[in-house]
Amino acid sequence: MKTEKEKMIAGDYYLGGDSTLVKDRRKAKNLLHRLNVIEYRITKKAKEIIRELIPNAGKNIYIEPPFFCDYGYNIFCGDNVYFNVNCVVLDSAKVTIGSNAFFAPGVQIYTTSHPIEAALRQTHENALPITIGNDCWIGGNAIILPGITIGNGCVIGAGSVVTKNIPDNSLAVGNPAKIIRKLND
Repeated sequence: MKTEKEKMIAGDYYLGGDSTLVKDRRKAKNLLHRLNVIEYRITKKAKEIIRELIPNAGKNIYIEPPFFCDYGYNIFCGDNVYFNVNCVVLDSAKVTIGSNAFFAPGVQIYTTSHPIEAALRQTHENALPITIGNDCWIGGNAIILPGITIGNGCVIGAGSVVTKNIPDNSLAVGNPAKIIRKLND
């Protein structure tokens, strides 16, 4: 029998109010409060908080507060990842971010989803992993929906809503995001 946490990470329907998940979210929120309110500037202490919040990050992760996430431990980053102010990562499922990825202000990454059926939605949710490749730039206020893969070398335009996978070296813009040209040729 899977725990609710195991169901969540596997993409199965799970109970978001499970006591273990509530405890994990509370721990993340306490760390976020320290980062976003007490430290606010990127100090040695802020870097320690980020390491504790996102233990699966490579070298040189930089987060400009305020920053928001559900758990932190489901965010896996390569080296040299930069989040500008007001980024949100709902990391109920694994969020994989390659090296040299840059996120402009207000980017929102949502792994969490909810059933279409109202009765099931009252009690359960699910989450699908998101992957963002190396050398990507995600423009301001872009939204990346559950289950999306963005390939290496991509640029997602400001305000775009990514509803479908984006192949390597693509410039995608709009709502929904559409590929308008290839990059890095």
